[in-house]
Amino acid sequence: MTDAVVNAEEDATKPKSKLPLIIGVVLAIAGGGGGFFAVSSGLLPFGRSAEHTEVPAAVAAPEGVDSGESAADIAQLAFIEMEPIVITLRKASGIKHLRFSAQLEVDKIHQVEVEKVLPRVVDVLNSYLRALELEDLSDPMALPRLRAQMLRRINIATGQGRVRDLLIMEFVLN
Repeated sequence: MTDAVVNAEEDATKPKSKLPLIIGVVLAIAGGGGGFFAVSSGLLPFGRSAEHTEVPAAVAAPEGVDSGESAADIAQLAFIEMEPIVITLRKASGIKHLRFSAQLEVDKIHQVEVEKVLPRVVDVLNSYLRALELEDLSDPMALPRLRAQMLRRINIATGQGRVRDLLIMEFVLN
């Protein structure tokens, strides 16, 4: 055989090096760790800043509140109650009604602004809920998905960042 054929056979049987893969994995882990450190320490302007305000010991967080929120953050919240909405859902087997009521979690500085546009929020939710079909509600993950969609629409109606969360108080289908 010629030298060219022998060299080709030797090249085909050599195992490829895993060194580039190992280096890539190590660099990805180091980059992720470095990025997490930079964000959590406040070196980058994403996430929480390094400056934390002192919270008086007399202000305690209510029970059941996420430990990621400080007592000062909780003290600055307001809840705006919405009137219940009753929606008629049609299906071949008959008519069903959906009774929906919720509260909007807002910062106290935005409470008056959001209360002024509350009729617009009710209109947006009413329009969205009327567009739903009964099959949309049968999925076990329907409520979290609907909540996210409603919160997105509420933020568009009130202005981005004014409403922190939508708390569903009643979601009854009968």
